[in-house]
Amino acid sequence: MVMLVHGSVLPGWGTFAAQRPLADDHQLVVPYRTGYPPNPPLERIDFEVQAGEIAKLIEPGTHLVGHSYGGVVSLLAAAKVPGRLRSLTVIEPPAFGVARGNPDVEELVKRVAEHYAVVGRTPRDFALGFVALVGATPNIPEVLPPEVEASLRASMVERDPTEAQVPFDAIREAPFPVLVISGGHHPAFDGV
Repeated sequence: MVMLVHGSVLPGWGTFAAQRPLADDHQLVVPYRTGYPPNPPLERIDFEVQAGEIAKLIEPGTHLVGHSYGGVVSLLAAAKVPGRLRSLTVIEPPAFGVARGNPDVEELVKRVAEHYAVVGRTPRDFALGFVALVGATPNIPEVLPPEVEASLRASMVERDPTEAQVPFDAIREAPFPVLVISGGHHPAFDGV
């Protein structure tokens, strides 16, 4: 089984649409993190809570793949059930707490905190500012479909992933290989 854990903004298959052909040869599980549609909205989304939820879904022999915020969730989930994983892959996890002091990380952490502190903006304006900060290319429609708006609202209430205390020692000692993919967006991700 391959479990694909989405990050912020695009939930589930919205993030992993390009991986659908893998279903020809693998069982793919793409959970929608709580707070993201089609799940009901939450007032606050917490990576620690979601790590526990994802850990419960992991079966023996699972290849766990997490993107962005889902990468932080996946790192924490992997540490909870290391004996069940066959491998762990994280793609640009914003686990910036591990790289504090790196100038690129410090700049991005400061700018992201300022961005999240602004109240009263629309989900679209939030998304445009966020993708600009992390160096992604925006493809955000002028009028948001309801599911996209709900996803953006979920992103707006996520706990700051810089606060994550990732147990890297436990992951290093675990019996599965780990792949960290970075470098596609902002240089701060290379610091992680």
